[in-house]
Amino acid sequence: MEIGILGRAASGKTSLFNLLTGSREVIGPAGGRGKSHLGVATVPDPRLTRLSDLFQPRKTTPATVRYVDVPSLPDTHGREGALNLGELRTMDALMVVLRAFVNDEIPHPGGSLDPVRDLSHLEEEFLLQDQMVVERRLERLGKDLAKRKDPELAAEQKTLQRCLTVLEDGRPLRTERLDNNDLKRLRGFTFLSLKPLLVVVNVDETKVGEDVLSEPQWEDWRERPRTAFTTVCATLEGELAELEAADAAELTAELGIADSAVDRVIRESYSLLGLISFFTVGDDECRAWSIPDGTAALEAAGVIHSDIQRGFIRAEVVPWEELLGAGTMAACRQRGTLRLEGKTYLIRDGDVAHFRFGV
Repeated sequence: MEIGILGRAASGKTSLFNLLTGSREVIGPAGGRGKSHLGVATVPDPRLTRLSDLFQPRKTTPATVRYVDVPSLPDTHGREGALNLGELRTMDALMVVLRAFVNDEIPHPGGSLDPVRDLSHLEEEFLLQDQMVVERRLERLGKDLAKRKDPELAAEQKTLQRCLTVLEDGRPLRTERLDNNDLKRLRGFTFLSLKPLLVVVNVDETKVGEDVLSEPQWEDWRERPRTAFTTVCATLEGELAELEAADAAELTAELGIADSAVDRVIRESYSLLGLISFFTVGDDECRAWSIPDGTAALEAAGVIHSDIQRGFIRAEVVPWEELLGAGTMAACRQRGTLRLEGKTYLIRDGDVAHFRFGV
């Protein structure tokens, strides 16, 4: 699953991309798509760290998030132009980086700092593009339904008419309550305003630690579903990344920073994708596995290996904190905290699972 990072020129989006993925994690052009770049970020998870400390495995493998730095398309004069909307449509979620820092040497392309304005303009572009797609499809459906009656086409028409009403009302599709049947019909359209959105406000160093998102201009945005917000100071985070771990910890303590903004952005990204982590543990490897929330044990087994899913017998499951307290899976079994679960059990975030199978 991939998150597309977008933002205006001089917003700090590429700097944030590099901080999220680390220079060694940048894989390169994303499928040959122009100047876009794909990188992988590891999801910080203290639960995995503590499990690894317990088992001392030869290998520890964290969960990951994939990011794509999507550039704007320049116009014929080489200036900043339209976004590469076609590429954004392939993303599972979107992250928009908004500039809220002053730099007299690099003027804001909009002439002034106004992150809410920049976000509104971007959302308007998403709504317009989605509305054009809906109108074209509805026109085609009208012609097809005039020739023949088709219940599925009629259901699609009804769903799209509902979407058109939402878009004409100036609301993104992610704010509408759509059931699974609606979402299935809309999947192929890859609507931009339907994708989960993470808004990252890139602030001045003087604003680090302040709750800038509590300001009145953000009130309407904060209430929107499937939209998450956080702040980062890319300049400061870049400086911290150059320091030794001990020096970085000392500086963050002096500044009163509770956690790394980069780590927070990664965790927000992971959550926005609707993902949770379960763990497998042992002397060879402790690993966090990413699955959508609501995944059954049978499908979770398949994430590890198709043979485990095919020969699934049962899952031995214990919450990670219970395992830490007991020390071993055998001790959890004696305490009665280790459960035997079947194929339909819904894996919970933080479960430690061992799958029994036979093929």
